[in-house]
Amino acid sequence: MKIKTVAILGAGAVGSYVIWGLAGLKDVRLGLIAQGERQERLRKEGCLINDEVYRPEVWTPEEAHNTGVDLLIVSLKYGALKGALDNIATAIGENTIVMSLMNGVDSEDIIADRIGMSHIVYSLIKVASHRDGRGYYFNPDTTIGIIFGETADKVSASDKISEQTLVSDRIKLIDELFAASRLNYRVTEHIKEEMWSKFRLNVSNNLPQAVLGAGVGCYRDSEHMKAISDGLRHELETIAKAKGIDLSVIDNSSSRGSAVPPTARYSTLQDIDAKRHTEIDMFSGALMRMGEEFGIPT
Repeated sequence: MKIKTVAILGAGAVGSYVIWGLAGLKDVRLGLIAQGERQERLRKEGCLINDEVYRPEVWTPEEAHNTGVDLLIVSLKYGALKGALDNIATAIGENTIVMSLMNGVDSEDIIADRIGMSHIVYSLIKVASHRDGRGYYFNPDTTIGIIFGETADKVSASDKISEQTLVSDRIKLIDELFAASRLNYRVTEHIKEEMWSKFRLNVSNNLPQAVLGAGVGCYRDSEHMKAISDGLRHELETIAKAKGIDLSVIDNSSSRGSAVPPTARYSTLQDIDAKRHTEIDMFSGALMRMGEEFGIPT
């Protein structure tokens, strides 16, 4: 068995990296899920990525279902997820694997509440992508890419092929697909911890710079910005510990994002610059709710 049909829901900064990486794979159908005006625009204009136009197929959720999607990659903005749950449920089949590359640590649970956890493979992405005009741009060479893996409760003892990696049949299928593509990726046995490590990066680095409208170099140049970032980091690590997430099990490389210049503006500040809705509720909102749950000041 191989993954022969991949659908992507969300063709923004994250989805563009996946489109770029999987485009042109032999014997793999690649399609975007969209409806109405957005569907027509994608069919007419394609996707401008690093100054090249890509034209994957464009399917309604019903068409995606009839196509027989083996892998569905969800790369929406957080605020759009709940409104897309019916489309996700319509698009998948009994054996469809679903990966959510959204920020935060709860999108998998939100999706699973609608379609069941059996479809979900935990994953995250680290890509410094930005929008310019109608196109999206990133540096493939410095992009860390997609990190994914099973949790220990989903893998039998026979599937543990090394001390580093838990590998189920579906992880092998995704690995085979990505290995043939241009995507940067790796498999981990500590996927929950990796997701929380990225959440830590977003909360401590993404949010403070957005308040001031400063590039990421502000954490190096200002002791005050560094103190704010460190304080948020400490709050998150305290909550993670209360939830049984041991961030010490992942190596130092997992604590870094893709390389960016000091002037770089992360996603929240990009949203503010473009006057778009932000994902602050997914970052600070989630942190505050979890802090309240465990009686931890935030």
